[in-house]
Amino acid sequence: MSPTSEKDAQKEADRIEPVLKRLWEEKKWDPATVRKELLRLGYKEERFSASGKRLGGSLTVRGMNQRYEGDHYVTPEGAKVGLRVHDDACVTAWVQKTNYEVKTNGPFPETGCFEPPYGH
Repeated sequence: MSPTSEKDAQKEADRIEPVLKRLWEEKKWDPATVRKELLRLGYKEERFSASGKRLGGSLTVRGMNQRYEGDHYVTPEGAKVGLRVHDDACVTAWVQKTNYEVKTNGPFPETGCFEPPYGH
């Protein structure tokens, strides 16, 4: 990230953090609720064409990644947040039953603002 992009990403992370903290305290971490609350900050949902070309928007909220537990896969409750601030800067966050986190990072080639689930 460039220094300017890093500063801008931190500014957006600072806007998102209190919302996720409040939702976590209220035990509201489902993707639909998280998306609704973050859209109230003025963000637009990120959209893509069928071929994967970005069409606009900057916010993506989705469920948590599945993980293998015992002898089967489970999907934990919670939501993951990816906010594209600039081409070289993102805010990545999540909120779930046990805790929440908001941080800044550059985009990943494979998954955009979301960290790849199994490394890259």
